[in-house]
Amino acid sequence: MTKKKLWSFIKVALKIFITGFSLWWVFRKIDIRELIEAFKSTNGWFLFVAALFFILSKVIASFRLNLFFRAIQLQLSELINLRLYWLGMFYNLFLPGGIGGDGYKVWWLNAKFETPAKKLLWAVLLDRISGLAALGILICLIALFLPVLNHWDWLISLTAILGLVIFYLIYHFFFKEFKACFWSTNIQGLLVQLAQLAAVIFILNSLGIENHYKEYLMLFLVSSVVAVLPFTIGGLGARELVFLFGSQYLQLDMHYAVTISLWFYLITATVSLFGAYYVFNEKKLELSEGPVG
Repeated sequence: MTKKKLWSFIKVALKIFITGFSLWWVFRKIDIRELIEAFKSTNGWFLFVAALFFILSKVIASFRLNLFFRAIQLQLSELINLRLYWLGMFYNLFLPGGIGGDGYKVWWLNAKFETPAKKLLWAVLLDRISGLAALGILICLIALFLPVLNHWDWLISLTAILGLVIFYLIYHFFFKEFKACFWSTNIQGLLVQLAQLAAVIFILNSLGIENHYKEYLMLFLVSSVVAVLPFTIGGLGARELVFLFGSQYLQLDMHYAVTISLWFYLITATVSLFGAYYVFNEKKLELSEGPVG
């Protein structure tokens, strides 16, 4: 076994272990019967609407990524980009030991259009960063309305303002090629997260939860940041830990909190699974006249 294959195997094993351990820790802290009851009480129609908002968030995210591609003169059609984005979602969630969805996009676009891999890597990385920036803004905004954080209003506001200024300056001095799409990509980044917050609100409604929306939405946003870290499979386990410990800190029902997290993961997994179609039908990614323009 080569060093590369060995390292890949170790990474997958570690991800499986951390994911399994995280879930084990969460489930030993809650009553499984109450968790099952929470699942049984779910309203399917509200859950369906939640899934639609999640799909909407991913469509907007694919448009955002294409803005970064166009900044490096890669004129990819929205349809092909969307298909490639969905395939990337599948790779990210179901093939944690491979090159990942982002890596596959960089490889495929470099192979098909000969766009320099370095430029593609920066486009994909900045796309990720714009998503984290949107999460940071919304976390600060919701934090201002949480009674438990009232004494930190000034620090939260200062952090948000300084963060935005620093973020813009980084673009201005280090990523001038992408500066023209700074506002459009970050506005779309906010729309992505707002669509996902709408999905969570409908998950809350599906469980009959009528109070503490701000607290649950805050937990979701923080868990989304943690889920980005490549330590678990598709964020599974990591997000549930945030909901578990966060619900204790904010005095929420931990069973409902974990149920929200699990439903969101199941929606993510179900939607991402459709990307497998392009694994077996890669030619569908090429039903285009090539780069547009």
